[in-house]
Formats: sequence, C-alpha cells, structure tokens
Amino acid sequence: MFCHTEHNQRLFLRRFVLRMESAVEVQRGAAAIKEQFLTTKEQFHEFLASGRPRQSTDEADGDSEEPSGEPEQKRVRLDSDGDKKKKKRGQNKSRPHVKPQSYEDRRLCPSIVQERDTKCFYGEKCRFLHDASEYMSTKAADLSDQCYLFNSFGWCQYGVTCRFAKAHTSPELKNLRNQDLCRRSTDTVRNLLDKELQRRLRKKQERFPGAEAYLKTVSRGEKPASNREENLSGAGHTQDGADAPVKTVGPITDADIIKLRPCEKKQVDFRDKLYLAPLTTCGNLPFRRVCKRFGADITCGEMAMCTNLLQGQTSEWALLKRHASEDLFGVQLEGCFPDTMTRCAELLNQNIDVDFVDINSGCPIDLVYKKGGGCGLMTRTSKFEQIVRGMNSVLDVPLTVKIRTGVQQNCSIAHKLIPEMKKWGVSLITLHGRSREQRYTKSADWEYIDTCSKLAAPVPLFGNGDILSYEDAMKARETGVSGIMVARGALIKPWLFTEIKENRHWDISSGERLDILRDFTNYGLEHWGSDTQGVEKTRSFLLEWLSFLCRYIPVGLLERVPQKINERPPFYMGRDYMESLMASQHVDDWIQIRSVYSVFLTESRTFKACNKKIQICCLKH
Repeated sequence: MFCHTEHNQRLFLRRFVLRMESAVEVQRGAAAIKEQFLTTKEQFHEFLASGRPRQSTDEADGDSEEPSGEPEQKRVRLDSDGDKKKKKRGQNKSRPHVKPQSYEDRRLCPSIVQERDTKCFYGEKCRFLHDASEYMSTKAADLSDQCYLFNSFGWCQYGVTCRFAKAHTSPELKNLRNQDLCRRSTDTVRNLLDKELQRRLRKKQERFPGAEAYLKTVSRGEKPASNREENLSGAGHTQDGADAPVKTVGPITDADIIKLRPCEKKQVDFRDKLYLAPLTTCGNLPFRRVCKRFGADITCGEMAMCTNLLQGQTSEWALLKRHASEDLFGVQLEGCFPDTMTRCAELLNQNIDVDFVDINSGCPIDLVYKKGGGCGLMTRTSKFEQIVRGMNSVLDVPLTVKIRTGVQQNCSIAHKLIPEMKKWGVSLITLHGRSREQRYTKSADWEYIDTCSKLAAPVPLFGNGDILSYEDAMKARETGVSGIMVARGALIKPWLFTEIKENRHWDISSGERLDILRDFTNYGLEHWGSDTQGVEKTRSFLLEWLSFLCRYIPVGLLERVPQKINERPPFYMGRDYMESLMASQHVDDWIQIRSVYSVFLTESRTFKACNKKIQICCLKH
C-alpha cells in the first residue's frame, strides 16, 4: 500500500514538472493551444501532403505536356535523416531571377492591345509582335473564363493579353465592351503620374519657388520661418525689383498674392481613430482596401524616397496612388536633407490629392539609416528641424512625423524631441514603442509612450506596437494616446479593426479568410493588371502577405485568449483542411492555397464544396 502511494506521488510530481516545463515554454514565446489540436511537425506536414494532388503517371514517366506558360514550380530538396550538414543561411544570390518583363518571350505591341487607329510609332523597328493571331498561338492558357475587370467595369484594358481574355474577346480577337457598365464605372484611383510632369522632372525643368525661397533663408543663417506666408512673400518679386524667377502666364489672381496662414491650412481630426501604418511591400493599395473594408479610419501609402520622386521614377510614384475608398489618406516621405524634402513636399502639394504628409524618421534598416534618414534624423536635430519647417512652409495640408523611442536600446530620446517638434509645427506625432537596435526582440514600451503623450499635448500622439486584439487596444487607450496605429497586427489579421470597434474576439472561419484572399486577388488584378505581368505581381504580393497570415491562430483553438503578437504558433491541426493549410509556414503550402483559390473559386464554387472536395481527395489518398 505504501509503495503504491509513493508511486502515485512520484507520478503526480512528474506530471507537475511536465506542466511547469510546458508553462515555461509558453512563457518563452509559444502560444497556448488546446491539447486536442496539437500535433507534431511530421504529422502536420504528412496531413497537408495527403491533400495535395498527386503527380500523374505520365508526368512521372517523363512524358512532357504542352507548355502552360506558367513559371516552373520550385523543386524541394529532401534532406536524408543521416545528413547533418549545417543549414545554409542568408540570401541565395545564385537563384534564378525572373524579371517582370520576361514572363512572356513574345509580347504584343501596345498599339495592338489598345486597338489604336494609327499604326505603331516605331514601325518595323518595334520589338513587339503586331499579329494578334501569332501572339495567341504562344500565349499561356487562360486561368478562367470570367474576368473580374470586365465584370466590374464593363471592359478590360488588357484585351487579348488578359489571362481571362475568353470573357471579353470576340472570335476576331477584338476586345468587347459592356456599355451599361462602362457608363456607370468611374475612375477609382487618383494621384497618377502625369507624363508631362515626368518629362519635366527627368529634364530637371520643374521649378520650386516656395522651396527655393525657404532654402535662401536657411543659407543666410536666418531663423527658419514658421509659416508659409513669410516664405512665399519673396517668391514672386525680389526686394531690389528684379524679375520673378518663374515665368508666369495669364493674369494675376488672388491665389497668387494671398497665401495661406498656418491656421488656414486644411484641418484633420486625427483623434480616436484607427491608423493603418505605412507598411513597406505589404502595405500596397489592394491590402489597404481590404483593411479599409474592415474598419481602418486612416490609411497611408508605403514609404517613398523623395529623391526618386524628384527624378520622376514611375515605380516610386506608384506608391502615392490613392483609392476612392480611402477617405483619410496620406503619403510618407523619406529623406535626409532639407532641400530635397522641401522640394518634394512642394511637388506633391501641387500635383496629388492627399490629406496629410508624413515624415519617416523611424525606419531602422541600414540602407536608410546610414545615409542619415529614418531613425538617423532623430540624432540630427538641426537638419530635422530644417526639414520640418521647410516642408511646413510649402504644404497646404498637415505635416505628421513617425518616430521611435530612440536609436540605442537603453537610451530613449523621443521625450526630448517631442517638445521641440511641437515648436516646429507638427500636427501629429506617431511613436513606435521600440528603439532601432531593439527591433522586435522585446515588447513595446507603452509606459514610455504614455509619458511622451503627456509631453506632446495638445498635439495628438498615436501609439504603435504589439496591437493584435481589442484587449491590447483597450489597454493602449488607457494611456494618454490620442489614437492607435496598427502595423503587424493588421498583416496577421486584417479584421482586427472590426474586433477593436466591436470589442469582441472574432473566431473567423477558414472560408471567411479565403474570401479575404479572393478580394485581395481581385483588387490586385485591378491594380497591377490582369495580363501575365499583373498576375505574377499579384501572386508575389499574395505570397508575401501569406507569410504573415500564417501566424494567426483561430480563437476557437486557443487555450488562453487573446493571442499575443510575439507568441509563435506551435504545430496544430485546424478544424478543417483549409484551416490547417493556412497555418503552415512553408512556402509550398502558400502556393497550394493560391492553387486552391484559382481552381475552385474562379469556377464560382462555394467554399464548402471546395473544402469537401479536398477532404475527398484526402480520403482517396
């Protein structure tokens, strides 16, 4: 009897130690998931592999099919169990690179695609095809018989080059139009780069009178003017009666004489709003549309380099595009010198439609920091002040600033800068509760954000860092911040804005998550195009976003709610196959998600039918 009791005590102690070890493991960063859903790495990947379509015998024997025009699938190298070589790290610079313009070896001339009445300007020297029938013989197979652009707007500008051309191409290879939809459709994207403006920028013929007037005061060592009226008073005529530096055409109007005072600038009410952070690469226009649909109040374009904008680079100006659904929209500029930043601000003020302009003084990457931009501006207060005052002098909209706690991990300097920025005329300050050296190794310091918010009053200050649930947002609002900026949390779960506004945890199903990917794909085809190049861009950005979406753990699977942003998900089985597939962190499974979408949803099938067919495939295998 005694031995039996002693054995039970030892067994109890052993179980207690195991529970403590598992609790320590959770504290180290692993999310707590209900025991019935946990699995091992081998079982998880074996389950996902069972649902993938198997290779046919013809393909296995080496019988080649007709080329589909799609990029070759990545070959997965399987390491043997006995192979203990150290895994290579870093960039694989020897990997094959495919440029966007080389997806098609033989491309159709734009004059044929757009069905122009005039012949090609380059004539026989044109390097593109001019025969639509010849192009169609080598074109990759269509992805579906329904075109989102044609169904939404009544016509597709990509014509026969569209990867869904069957929906709007006649037997004579002419592009069809739905006149009723064409009349109702309107331009939904603004801030496009004008060709004439691009020509002037490339030839350096664009003039910046407001910026030049401000820079003269800086070069003379005078105190920078704090309002636009003082800076632009000398832009038309000099004191000695010399001619104006810019040639004018037409009569002088009140707008040429009377300039806006700071109090007359456009006013934006930032308080108590949810701000989607400007996210490089993933914060593109289709993603912002998804977040806007879920309740984001403020959106901002990706970080744009001011020097590239002044050179008229098309790819950089594309970052400034604004969708009609973005009612409160701004652009973020990066630069390290007062002259380029002031000129760029004046350029944008005259040519695009925005509600505010943001200065990026929080970017931590070396490429920006070593040049003095991003976080580097926080340690160059003299240049920082000249940039803020200069941009304020030429802008008609509010100027905002995004900063970090500091550069070094244990040396915060934001509390010293914020009182100075109030004097410089900043309309909004956004503070990320981490330093440059810290990156994401530790949690954001919201106590420090609270301290800085009191120093910033009455200027509104937004806090940023570690917001992944409405409970995190409620704790953040208990501080003195005027609003919340969401960054990684929106990438992991874009429906976070709905959760915050409705004060609830949303146990979203895998079908609803797949619908979000469908909307993103449609928005991507609308933004980047439905031809081969546009489809490949949409695919690449979708895969980039899936690298964040796979970190989400469904609420119904969690042992402890809510999930923390720095907790890594262990291997677990979802409540259906698609939920398990979305939890994978392997790129081949992300491609499988894309394939599932293209195979089933483009054929107007419901998600239930899609998931049921996948489960049938699993049973057969």
